[in-house]
Amino acid sequence: MALNLIMLGAPGAGKGTQAVRLARARRIPHVSTGAILREEVAADTAIGRIAREQMARGDLVDDGVMLGIVEERLSRPDAREGFVLDGFPRTVAQAEALDGFMVGRPPLIVVDIAAPEEELIRRLASRRICGACGRDATPLDGARGRAATRCSRCGGPIVQRTDDDVEVVRERLKVYQRQTAPLVEYYQDRPTFRAIDGMPAPEQVAAAIVRAVDDVQQQRAANSGDRP
Repeated sequence: MALNLIMLGAPGAGKGTQAVRLARARRIPHVSTGAILREEVAADTAIGRIAREQMARGDLVDDGVMLGIVEERLSRPDAREGFVLDGFPRTVAQAEALDGFMVGRPPLIVVDIAAPEEELIRRLASRRICGACGRDATPLDGARGRAATRCSRCGGPIVQRTDDDVEVVRERLKVYQRQTAPLVEYYQDRPTFRAIDGMPAPEQVAAAIVRAVDDVQQQRAANSGDRP
């Protein structure tokens, strides 16, 4: 059964980690709009220059840029059997546009991962990425418990993201509450919406997401079986 899933959550809630894990387990693409944008920034494309300026201020990248990126990515052959969207939609207007992209596909499953604001700030302030390729730093980038200094994939320097500075983080969370949190209200009445506690260990959060996804798909299968 095809799986089309949106992973929602404030910056630092863990949606990226969980999206990668679930996509790998289900063998479908992990579509991270943040990663796509960081690649554009690193390549200094026209889109990248616009995104760099907006992200450095803690703002959301505008809808026109995001919609073009997502529509193109979901049209590729590898997304026909499903995808896990991470970082999109971020506004109700984007969600409405995404519903249009989904015509003729199985319905979206929406998972919202929640965590307290101070925990989000702590996580984001300690996050690091590769300054060359934009990949998130992992324990494999370090050695014997030491902090990572070089990316294990490309050898680039491990740095703090410009939008993870504490003051920028606080602004990002304000933007999230103002513009992105209304997505929960937009989706929460759908039978395919599930809320997940993001405070437990990542393995426990992952297990809760799998249970939620399986529950939705079982309900869909049962409802389909009831049709004449």
